[in-house]
Amino acid sequence: MLRLKRLAVLSIFAFCVITGFSFWVLGKHRLQPAPPQATAVFAPLAADSAHAVKISKSTINPRWLARTAAQAGIPPRALQAYAAGAALANATAPACRIGWNTVAAVGFIETAHGTYGGGRLTASGLPSQPIVGPSLNGDGFAAIADSDDGTLDGDAVWDRAVGPMQFIPGTWQQAGRDANGDGTADPHNIDDAALSAASYLCAGGRDLTTAEGWTDAIYSYNQSESYVAEVGEQAREYAEAAAR
Repeated sequence: MLRLKRLAVLSIFAFCVITGFSFWVLGKHRLQPAPPQATAVFAPLAADSAHAVKISKSTINPRWLARTAAQAGIPPRALQAYAAGAALANATAPACRIGWNTVAAVGFIETAHGTYGGGRLTASGLPSQPIVGPSLNGDGFAAIADSDDGTLDGDAVWDRAVGPMQFIPGTWQQAGRDANGDGTADPHNIDDAALSAASYLCAGGRDLTTAEGWTDAIYSYNQSESYVAEVGEQAREYAEAAAR
């Protein structure tokens, strides 16, 4: 009888351990199905063009850009940056296979494609008015002390997310890329911000056509289940709109 009781106790213990581990794994990943990864149409590059920085307004097929922007409801200037950013990120990390629609979905959730607060994107790729998030002082947000002496966000005490893709200055120092070839990585510029976001999502050898790779990528951008779900839904909508 004692042996049976011990067996029962061990069985219950094992069940609890396995169940707890399963919940931990599920809680860690919370996988979302990867949305389709949409691709853009580019004009042929000149023979002497490097496949970097050169992917810009002049190389994206203008008919594709106008048609897709209208169907998806994305400002053409923003879509241009998303498509180029995804293409450049994939050129650097071919296994990533990120689609412009995923980059665009992040841009929409973050700042409505740089139009947050009633602004718009200018031809140069800068918002018509600066987009700076609230102070990350721990009051309703994470507490992140200033990391750039207020250079990017104007706050020398706490960090604030900046630009169309809402990069925190500390993250930008590591992830910032110069996409338009002007010699400066600027988080306020949609070209630089879109390439940087795409590259950031591709980090760590992720494959964004898989549930694990895509979920981990978006979760790394904003550690919120609801955020991951919202980006996924928006990315699917953009892919479907582009395919019509």
